[in-house]
Amino acid sequence: MRSITLGDVEITRVLEFHGRATGMDEFFPDIPAGLVEAERSWLAPDFWSPTDNGFVAAVQTWVLRSAGRTILVDTGVGNHKERPYSPQWRHLDTDYLGELERAGVRPEDVDLVINTHLHVDHVGWNTTLVGRDWVPTFPNATYLLPRADFEYWNPLGEHRPRRARSHQNVFEDSVAPVREAGLAELWEGERVIDENLRLLPAPGHTPGSSVLHLDSGGDRAVFLGDLLHTPLQLREPAHNCGFEEDPAQARASRRRLLEFAADRTALVVPAHFGGHGAAEVRRDGSGFEITGWAAFDRAAGWDR
Repeated sequence: MRSITLGDVEITRVLEFHGRATGMDEFFPDIPAGLVEAERSWLAPDFWSPTDNGFVAAVQTWVLRSAGRTILVDTGVGNHKERPYSPQWRHLDTDYLGELERAGVRPEDVDLVINTHLHVDHVGWNTTLVGRDWVPTFPNATYLLPRADFEYWNPLGEHRPRRARSHQNVFEDSVAPVREAGLAELWEGERVIDENLRLLPAPGHTPGSSVLHLDSGGDRAVFLGDLLHTPLQLREPAHNCGFEEDPAQARASRRRLLEFAADRTALVVPAHFGGHGAAEVRRDGSGFEITGWAAFDRAAGWDR
């Protein structure tokens, strides 16, 4: 299935990419190689490629239909973007808009775009290239951008991000144009979307990283963005990826949200899980374990 329904909210999974993103040791310097090998039986092939120790990831958008509106959670990498220090995302030419259309969504149908944070693989389809200009892909949408990230990643500001090189050009081609078009709203603190959805901060991965809480008809979910990249971080939430701007804060946010999900039986929906994409968890000692996967079909990928 491409879609599931929680309460009054329909959730549809739209893939831009699924396959090897980088090496496990490069992306997860905190995770011992022996731990990965010990979990081979269930990590491969959805989350790990044993032949080359590859981190297998999905880049995807979650389409939510809630309270009469069409909402996109994160917009992937985008096409034709110059990414000199992120070669895996450089000059893509994917059929993402076709995938959206097959899910019943045309660009003009989108009412709201939520960027959980402003990394390269979460904002790319905010804009498309028309001639020599980057223009908003979703002309009727409001783009919700975390204020803390907008200020942190703005190259004209005073901040100096730890991973600035790997996100070169992202602000200029995928963030600034929607702000200049008058479509962006900068939010902070808490943002109520509707009776089913609200945004809350979860800083660490970036200063403005956020999570979207769904609570409808007795069903719950938390869209965690980049708090999680691999299920191994469920077993040991202290394991960070190598792209945390504030590692200690990232660990604290990850544990807090996983505790919430376990205690409230909320579906955990990370941005980049392959396989079935989302899972329910329970506490297991100091970590967590998966009790069941979402009913989405397993991601069918292609390797670049």
